[in-house]
Amino acid sequence: MRPEALLLRVPRGLASRIRLMFYRSLGMRIGRGNRIEGAGRCRRLGQIEIGNLNAFTQGSWLWPEDTDHDGVRIRIGDRNYFNRNVMLDACGLIEIGDDNMFGPDIYVTDSDHSFGESISPAQAPMKKGRVKIGNRCWIGAKAIILKDVELGDGCVVGAGAVVTRSFPPNSVVTGIPARAQVKEANGI
Repeated sequence: MRPEALLLRVPRGLASRIRLMFYRSLGMRIGRGNRIEGAGRCRRLGQIEIGNLNAFTQGSWLWPEDTDHDGVRIRIGDRNYFNRNVMLDACGLIEIGDDNMFGPDIYVTDSDHSFGESISPAQAPMKKGRVKIGNRCWIGAKAIILKDVELGDGCVVGAGAVVTRSFPPNSVVTGIPARAQVKEANGI
């Protein structure tokens, strides 16, 4: 490795280790070997549980509801990769298994707004649910995963898909709203 490349990598790795120590000191339950790059946002750290060997790149948001809660609202397993600008917006529970890959600009939420004629959207209560993403899933760029969705192990979500319902293991889903695609002989 060239010396100048090493000089650029060391501060970034050091900054991630310092950030993780800080998050841990504020209550985040976090395993070993994780990396969280800068310019992301986290709040309510005691409501976040992260396993081992996960990578969060620039701009990732771990965003539990900003209210007191004794439990976990975001639970992430081991060896997941979160590309730029992934947001996990949790009012109920978002669970992510192991060995998943998330493309850039993905939004995952376990809630939606209620509304009515005589109430402003800001005062309307949230409808809370959950999201569960299994193991070995691949979520394409700019995908949106909404409340009460469960993706079985090995699912692939196409770029730009809006996932509004659950899919069984090994599904390939695309579109708005997302629908399962028929697999061809070569596997996809």
